[in-house]
Amino acid sequence: KNIFELPPGHLMTINKEKTHIQQYWSMSFPNLNDYDDKPISYYSEKLKELLYDSVTIRLRADVPVASYLSGGIDSSIISSLVKKHHNNDLITFSVAFEDKNYDERKYQMEMVKHIQTDHRIVEATYSSIGDVFKDVVYFAEKPMIRSAPAPLFILSRLVRENNIKVVLTGEGADEVFGGYNIFKEDKIRRFWAKYPDSKVRPELLTTLYPYINKDASQGKSFWQLFFKKGLTDTQNPYYSHRLRWDNTSYIKRFFKKDYSKLFDENSHILQPLDNSVSKDIMKWHPLSRAQYLEMTLFMSGYLLSSQGDRMMMGNSVEGRFPFLDHRLIEFANTIPPEFKINILNEKYILKHAYKDILPDSIVKRDKQPYRAPIYQCFIQNDESKTNNVLNKSKLDEFGYFDSKFVDKLIEKANNANGQPIAARDDMAIVGITSMQMLHQHFVEKN
Repeated sequence: KNIFELPPGHLMTINKEKTHIQQYWSMSFPNLNDYDDKPISYYSEKLKELLYDSVTIRLRADVPVASYLSGGIDSSIISSLVKKHHNNDLITFSVAFEDKNYDERKYQMEMVKHIQTDHRIVEATYSSIGDVFKDVVYFAEKPMIRSAPAPLFILSRLVRENNIKVVLTGEGADEVFGGYNIFKEDKIRRFWAKYPDSKVRPELLTTLYPYINKDASQGKSFWQLFFKKGLTDTQNPYYSHRLRWDNTSYIKRFFKKDYSKLFDENSHILQPLDNSVSKDIMKWHPLSRAQYLEMTLFMSGYLLSSQGDRMMMGNSVEGRFPFLDHRLIEFANTIPPEFKINILNEKYILKHAYKDILPDSIVKRDKQPYRAPIYQCFIQNDESKTNNVLNKSKLDEFGYFDSKFVDKLIEKANNANGQPIAARDDMAIVGITSMQMLHQHFVEKN
């Protein structure tokens, strides 16, 4: 209680009498119909000028600066710019996965071959993810519902072992230039909401989630009902994200009743968010609203902190993020939404601006969000320290979770035989595990 993080874009002044917190920078977007009518070439040239300068500034260091190379377009652009204009001896790093569903090494090696870097790679296995998760929780200092920070902790350890202390990464491009499915999902659902009874419009969702038509156990009607929830509530400032929040809220049922009642919908759980969002949010384009929420919530609280800076600094590595230069963000927020998501083609302007320095296969590849396996690393990994904190005695001793519900969740995972389970079950496993480990680290001091 009463321990807080300083919010992004704020500074705190302390003197003998008091502490004073004030905001020095915040994001804003043009009003819905206030975008300049300029060609994409204008925005592309300005973008290239700003990003070049941003990369140049972030290469200033007394030590060698390396780059992450994930195989996606964002880190590929950053690495290409460094190699082309600044450092012909660039060292790049990437993480690959034992599980082929998450592995992108094919694209990583294609970029290495294209720009000729000195590349180092580490493979994250079920066992290694489960094994380092105790350290991940220690450095994150908060619960998480994703395992994705663990491979990045393993990656930063590789960086440190190679005596590199500073790396550039592609973080922020998805938020700033409209790269996530949640943005396209919002666009499709708004299109569908104009004709809620349409049988054709919801079919567009299969372009984002092809497995909808393959999952015979659920059926198409189930998915349509899922995405139709709150469909016509388009004037809700949280329209783009509310469906996801409601779905994820399922995992709160694993808490004991004394805790779960604190999350009741009637307890005004959204009040702090209502108080903090920009008062202009409803004046903006729907894409801008979604981007604002993604940047102020997910990016600031999780992506740059729990998954980013803390995983790097856990191995004494400094991360620098050229796409998050404040000048570039301020400019990007003025780019018309159709140049960010062109029909359903995400990050359209990035692809347009940098197609001449990237292979076609990287520019045109399907977007693969960065994720990591979960239950296979924890529940079915005999060597994982997770087993110690998920047993009934520890669950009952720490007192946060209902061990009967958790046992059923573990049984479901054990019966999956390596096949995917529901995403929210995976998130529940990570949430429970990280909370238990957090207690063990900082309350039990063990």
